[in-house]
Amino acid sequence: MSTARAADAVEHGTREGETVLLVHGNSVAGWSWAPQVALLPHRHLLTPDLPGFGGRHREPWPGLDGATDDLAAIVAERAVGGRAHVVGLSLGGMLGVRLAARHPELVRSLLVSGAPLVGVGRGTAVAARSQVGLWDRRWYWRALATAMRLDADVRARFVDDGLRLGSRTGGRVLEDVLAPSLPSSLPYRGRLVAVAGEREPRDARRAFEALRAIAPQLETWIAPGMHHQWSAEDPERFSAMVEAVADGAPWPPDQPTTPAD
Repeated sequence: MSTARAADAVEHGTREGETVLLVHGNSVAGWSWAPQVALLPHRHLLTPDLPGFGGRHREPWPGLDGATDDLAAIVAERAVGGRAHVVGLSLGGMLGVRLAARHPELVRSLLVSGAPLVGVGRGTAVAARSQVGLWDRRWYWRALATAMRLDADVRARFVDDGLRLGSRTGGRVLEDVLAPSLPSSLPYRGRLVAVAGEREPRDARRAFEALRAIAPQLETWIAPGMHHQWSAEDPERFSAMVEAVADGAPWPPDQPTTPAD
C-alpha cells in the first residue's frame, strides 16, 4: 500500500512507548474508538478507517486479505518501531487475526472482541442479508443508531457513514463477515486474547475452540453483561482491558481466564 494511503491512519498521542492499533468493526469507522482515545491519552494510538469506510468510503472494499495488508502497511509506516499491539472489534477482530497470520512480525499482542471467526448461524445470516436492501435509506441507519444506544454526538456521523458505505460495498463486506475466516495456521505466538460479550450472539464465543487449536496460547474471557459493541457500552472497562493486554498484565485482574464453552 502507498504511503499516501497509510497516512489516512488517525494518530493520537505522542510517538513514544509502544503503539496500539485499534481496528473498527463493520458499518462504523475509526471515529468509533473516540472513548478509548479519550481514556488512553498517554498511549500512542492509531485508529484508521478501513478501505470503503469513513473518510475512505470512495475506495473499494479489497476483501479480508487486502484490508489486512492495508493495516500491515499502516503499522509498518506509522507504529513506533514498526510494530503494534492490535485490538480489533468484530470485523476488526477478524482482520487482527489475519494480520497475525500474514504479518506476525508486526504484532506485539493481539486482542479481539466479538469476532465471528468460524462464521455465523443460519438465522443470523438470513437476518443480516435481509437488511442489505435498506442500507441506502437514512431512516434505517437512524433506527439502528437508536437500537445501538449510540450517544447523540456520534449518531449523525454513524448515519452518514452508513449511507456512504451503501448497500453495494456493504453487501460485499457483509459476506466476508458472515463466512468463516479463521486461517488454517497462525505462526504468531505472542499474547492472544479473545473476548465475547455475555449478551452478544454466540458466534464469537463459538470461535474460541477453533482459534485455540491453531493458537494454544489463547486466553478467553466473557465480558459480563456486555453486548457486541461494548467498547462504547463500557468504555472504561474495555480501555482497561486494552491496557492490561498491551502491558502483559492479567485480564481479568480478579478472576481466572474464562474457558471456551
